[in-house]
Amino acid sequence: MTLRQSARAGLAALVALGSAAVSRTADSPPTFARDIAPILYSHCTTCHQPGAAGPFSLLTYDDARKRARLIAQVTRSRFMPPWLAEHGYGDFAGERRLADTQIKMISDWAAAGAPEGDPRTAPQPPQYTEGWQLGPPDLVLTAPAAFTTPATGPDVYWNFVFHTGMKSVRYLRAVDIRPGAPGAVHHANLLIDRMASAHEHEASPGAGFPGMDLDIQRSPFDPEGQFLYWKPGNPRPHEEPSGFASRLNPSDELVLNVHMHPTGKPETVRPVIGLYFTDEPQTRFPLLVELEADNALRIPAGARDFTVGDDFKLPLDADLLAVYPHAHYLGRRMEAWAVLPNGTRQWLIRVPDWNPAWQGVFYYREPVSLPRGTVISMRWHYDNSAANPRNPNSPPKLVTGGNQITDEMAHFRLQLLPHGARDQRRELDEAVLHHRLEKDPADFSSNFNLGAVQLSRLNPNAAVASLETAVRAEPARADARNMLGLALAATGRNGDAIAQYEASLRLHEDGRARFNLANAQVKAGRLDDAVENYRRAMEAFPDDPLPKQRLEETLALRDQRRNERR
Repeated sequence: MTLRQSARAGLAALVALGSAAVSRTADSPPTFARDIAPILYSHCTTCHQPGAAGPFSLLTYDDARKRARLIAQVTRSRFMPPWLAEHGYGDFAGERRLADTQIKMISDWAAAGAPEGDPRTAPQPPQYTEGWQLGPPDLVLTAPAAFTTPATGPDVYWNFVFHTGMKSVRYLRAVDIRPGAPGAVHHANLLIDRMASAHEHEASPGAGFPGMDLDIQRSPFDPEGQFLYWKPGNPRPHEEPSGFASRLNPSDELVLNVHMHPTGKPETVRPVIGLYFTDEPQTRFPLLVELEADNALRIPAGARDFTVGDDFKLPLDADLLAVYPHAHYLGRRMEAWAVLPNGTRQWLIRVPDWNPAWQGVFYYREPVSLPRGTVISMRWHYDNSAANPRNPNSPPKLVTGGNQITDEMAHFRLQLLPHGARDQRRELDEAVLHHRLEKDPADFSSNFNLGAVQLSRLNPNAAVASLETAVRAEPARADARNMLGLALAATGRNGDAIAQYEASLRLHEDGRARFNLANAQVKAGRLDDAVENYRRAMEAFPDDPLPKQRLEETLALRDQRRNERR
């Protein structure tokens, strides 16, 4: 059965549910065939099928009958099906929440002994696509090396680095992720590393590296705009609408950040990702904006309702397309809303009972239009008491913000699309970075990224100030010194730029810094040094014609000046 046929079967199941509710008399108990199967097939079996993330299948009557009381219990408590967002606080696509009437029907069925009813009236179980959900990918990439999870212990975060081997620019409309060992993988995020620096974290080529939140070097010309995400139970990967496909360059690296938890035995995880391209270039440019309050997280032992928040004022008109809340095990309630310029308060999402096991991206059924001047607010509530069943510490202890699973986070990511035809990501991004620096003026990442954005917006004097602050915060960051060199050169301070490029190269050999140093040396008249550095840049980037072109121009200039001195 095709995906379209499967979707029709799911719709037919919902129609059958409505018909059953009408035809069943008050005295007759619900039956699996008439009442329960449509609910399970439309809400549960994407996970509860052979080979999927659920611990058992619910495709047959016998499967469901054996677990009738369990199904009634977990649906009555709304533990299943997993859906964190409270109904009525944002209108989200693909909502898996059961109606109260459906929950009661399951409970009544279990209490009546789980009768089957007439099997001839039961809907056909859905047929799920085996393999790639969107059909054969245009490009399939396999992780260079596998990672083996420990049998027991804390959760593990591991990063797999992929090189595409592409020869030309492509536009990415969808990603399908096969994480390997789905029972051991909680979720995975795919990041596009425009600076191709992720592999530098690996102890050996292809080995991958540990870590939860990555500080990927950013390109100010193409910041992150799409959620590339996988979690168990997603019926199919998210496909970008027309015009939203993101640009993928041949030089880009892909980093798959995978969250794994021990299953009681070692598991071998070697992800495979399928990339789907389109010939339609990107014409719509959303930006992922993060509200966060990690620096405010000092949750005392025993605190039952510790609250932090963040508020951001939109500098332009924008549509909100999707949101992604994130916290760890002490998180209990999350709320986010927008206050419009006219004072109207609009809910964006409310999660009354946070569970990190079911975190994910929530796409709005229709874009939420937010005018310039709207204040977006988030609030996270934490329970660090012994009464919190997910508290990782017994007895409870002080917990602060950090990247480890035993630390905490207070994040709320939004996918915002500025109104208008032109790309306005950098204007929005600059406002976001200024907002972050209001909370922590010395933060390296914010100053570094702000400097990059300011440089791209032709404001090199402001970029110098931001990047000098970043270098003071982390003087051993070669990338920050290289970027500061670019900003200094743009303000005419060529000698200072050369000093920064040379400092960058002493810290880390990089072809980009070599190329930038050679450019500055040409301006300084140091042509012999420039020739040598252009040659080394060519070795680093053999497929890039620009270093070769600059080398030829510099050789010609050196010959000309030598002839003039004769």
